[in-house]
Amino acid sequence: MSDPTLPKRLGFFTRLLDDTSAGERYHNAATQIVHAEANGFDSAWVAQHHFHRDEGGLPSPLVFLSYVASRTTRIRLGTGIITLPLENAIRAAEDAAVLDLLSGGRLELGTGSGGTPDSFTAFGYDVKDKAAIYERHLATFRTALSGSPIVGDVKLYPAAPHLLERFWQATFSVAGGIRAGKAGDGLMLSRTQPRPADNPKASLPDLQHPIIDGYFAHLPREIAPRIVASRTLFVADNREEARRFAAVGLKKAAIGLAKGGHRFESDDLDDLIAATDTHVGTVDDVLESLHRDTTLPRVTDIVFQVHSVDPPHELVLRSIELIAEKVAPSLGWSKADKPHSPRLSVVR
Repeated sequence: MSDPTLPKRLGFFTRLLDDTSAGERYHNAATQIVHAEANGFDSAWVAQHHFHRDEGGLPSPLVFLSYVASRTTRIRLGTGIITLPLENAIRAAEDAAVLDLLSGGRLELGTGSGGTPDSFTAFGYDVKDKAAIYERHLATFRTALSGSPIVGDVKLYPAAPHLLERFWQATFSVAGGIRAGKAGDGLMLSRTQPRPADNPKASLPDLQHPIIDGYFAHLPREIAPRIVASRTLFVADNREEARRFAAVGLKKAAIGLAKGGHRFESDDLDDLIAATDTHVGTVDDVLESLHRDTTLPRVTDIVFQVHSVDPPHELVLRSIELIAEKVAPSLGWSKADKPHSPRLSVVR
């Protein structure tokens, strides 16, 4: 049994939000994933967002990951997440099946119900109906991937039932954790989330331990747990440089996060770092803060992203190097130990 107090797999996450053109964003993100693979990372993840330049970044994650698959050989490629209510579930299943074949079986499928209200409006939906739409599209998505008849004797070609074993659900709630557990899916935990009005001083682990508890309580005993914890991490050689970029990025991000329910006591940098659950600074700085995160011993995958700090591309590459060389090894990860099977030991 592996040490249950340490992360088992290491991932890199990008939101593709560089302050440049869309084409340059995609080029930079692909280069960062290639660099992550070269430095031993086990997985790379991208988010899907529509329309808004400062939040969107990437409306077509499966198209992008197809390109990345052609430039990589080993690293697993994940969606974190596909906003399934805004997708034609059958078409999404077709694209996922083709990508998985072309990538040599490296696709990890994360889905969720998120999305900005005006994105739902633009797609002809009412955001109030997103939970019901998600459940409906999720059922169709699973049916299509499984190779079961969709209507009459019509089945997906190529079918991809194996992808159902690499399926993940993202959630902010205990109910979402229970849903993922009952389905035997992987659980995806966010890098940050709003604090409840009755407990504004709650830590991120305070909010996420009950989600994990709900997941474990309903996960069938014969299915091994899969839990991703996404965390914002920007590690640099120089503390002042890291904090300078954090000050710019987090102040900008705070505006959007406040609309989503985050509360900020002030625009002081340390308050912003705490409120957004950001780990920033030198190797020693980030290790000190990461070791306070009691969620991490309970997960199978820890996935780092630089959003919302959003430093320049060159510093993202350097952060990837420092994570692989010094941060992740101190958390128990090894380049020589890169299991891709979901059947790992974890603290329940």
